[in-house]
Amino acid sequence: MSDKLWGGRFTAKASEWVDEFGASIHFDQKMSAEDLEGSIAHAKMLGKQAIISSDESAQIVAGLESLQQELTAGNLTFDVKNEDIHMNMEALLTEKIGAVAGKLHTARSRNDQVATDFHLWVKHRLPHVMAALTDLQSELLSLADKHAGTIMSGYTHLQHAQPITYGHYLLAYFNMFQRDYERFEFNQKHTDILPLGAAALAGTTFPIDREFVAGELGFSDIYHNSLDAVSDRDFALEFLGNASILMMHLSRMAEELILWSSYEFNYIELSDDFSTGSSIMPQKKNADFAELVRGKTGRTYGSLLALLTTMKSLPLAYNKDMQEDKEQVFDVMDTVIASVKIFTGMLNGLTVHEGQMLAATQDDFSNATELADYLATKGVPFREAHAIVGQLVLKGIQTHTPLQKMTLTDLQAAAPQIEADIYQILASETAVNRRTSLGGTAVTNVKKEVTRNYKILEERQ
Repeated sequence: MSDKLWGGRFTAKASEWVDEFGASIHFDQKMSAEDLEGSIAHAKMLGKQAIISSDESAQIVAGLESLQQELTAGNLTFDVKNEDIHMNMEALLTEKIGAVAGKLHTARSRNDQVATDFHLWVKHRLPHVMAALTDLQSELLSLADKHAGTIMSGYTHLQHAQPITYGHYLLAYFNMFQRDYERFEFNQKHTDILPLGAAALAGTTFPIDREFVAGELGFSDIYHNSLDAVSDRDFALEFLGNASILMMHLSRMAEELILWSSYEFNYIELSDDFSTGSSIMPQKKNADFAELVRGKTGRTYGSLLALLTTMKSLPLAYNKDMQEDKEQVFDVMDTVIASVKIFTGMLNGLTVHEGQMLAATQDDFSNATELADYLATKGVPFREAHAIVGQLVLKGIQTHTPLQKMTLTDLQAAAPQIEADIYQILASETAVNRRTSLGGTAVTNVKKEVTRNYKILEERQ
């Protein structure tokens, strides 16, 4: 007969390498605390419902609490022969309190047990992701407030487009991370559901009290279909999807930090804490941590695709394939929290070269739209104005003369409607501050948005 806790129906023993392949204890031991937490709530419920005696319930709970203390002290060791965290904990409990430990598994299965552990693990850690995001957003607001009037070039197609403020740029990322935060809030809702009580797939004949267990474990809802309870991994997929979008946002900003800290741009400088040097080139200061975050984005995408692929053809209800769900989530949880914290640190130590940013808008043609709009206000059809300015830009490129440095005579030769006030219009500061439309880059807008967004963060308290 097999020596497994579930081995009554089996006659042969598996080879050691087969046990190794099927075991999950090397990674699902990360859920040790959650497994004990869920078991304590289940044991209390069994005693409350008189499914086991109150003395047996108390004995099991005491044994589990003793295991909690040993886990906290780092004194628990696990055996691959017991496959997973659930069977390991049951074996350890049996060593501690004897055969009565076998009554703990009454009215539950490893199917609903592992789902509960996994829900608890993600539920306990989503607040850490959201707290890290809040810190990052707070850092962005601080920078945006400081640089509400710092003028830089805005880009489309990575070409100079129109002048904006650095504060306006930073607020764009604040908004991206705000959407990320809200997605994790929604993720919390789908994680905060109790699977325990579904048993293997069909529920149980024992008179269990799932509401009691939900209250003990802090779940706000309960799965109302036992098949769905043991087979649902949407909450994990949502986390990986949300994490992928968040990492994409971080990666986009990382790309700009890398570009802008280069010699060619020199818009910013990262602190020494978040840079590295070269083993051969003494002058190098590399944005390695931004590059690492950019690189870890691909790793996160891979985890999402892996779990989507694992789940895509699984019939209801539980299948062993679903053992492959946890390593992806464990890894991405660590990756996301670390990446967000790295970004918060990078932004905190950032040096902004305001003069270099401004100069980049004064030796280009990013004010061309200002001239086209100016002509439109003088009655010139915009398409005609666009063509006129395009010709002036071409001439300016050929002669290395920005629009604001062309003589009034040259400008009026192209369009007689142009008057001396055009030079004020073409100034970068004017271009920025005239854009007062809702969502525009004007300094007054940026300051209002900073204030509005601080209130968003305050409401999270």
